[in-house]
Amino acid sequence: MIPIQSLFESHLAVADLRRSMSFYGDLLGLELAQVFDGRKVAFYWVGAKRESMLGLWEAGTSPQKMVLHIAFRVGLQDLLDAPAKLNAANVIPRDFDGHSTEEPVILAWMPAASLYLHDPDGNLLEFLTMLPDPRGPNSEWSVGVSGSGPGSLPHWIQL
Repeated sequence: MIPIQSLFESHLAVADLRRSMSFYGDLLGLELAQVFDGRKVAFYWVGAKRESMLGLWEAGTSPQKMVLHIAFRVGLQDLLDAPAKLNAANVIPRDFDGHSTEEPVILAWMPAASLYLHDPDGNLLEFLTMLPDPRGPNSEWSVGVSGSGPGSLPHWIQL
């Protein structure tokens, strides 16, 4: 077998390349790597240059489309600040079940804290921070973040 080190690139089909470039470049702050106007595709560096990339391919406005999911690793403070920043940009932050939220959720089995959002084409994006001290799926950690109890993100961070 060939040992895989990490995921280098992923691609999304978008209805309007320029609109999506604005979303991923201006709102999410990804660095533009290259645009091929004739092929209607744009590539963005994700994280450090030459470490990981995202391709956006204009596919038109067909009523049949596939909704995909991509998770971006972010720092903990950036994750905690994300709901306010997304709301200010008129993007709804969502929890694991797709409900609007003002805080990340804890995924205890990983363990991680996550926040979800949709891009202009409905693809599901995730901001994710891995947390220390794995607890497992049947742990005392709940899916909530608020408060100061054992399932809260502030309590987890203090460990």
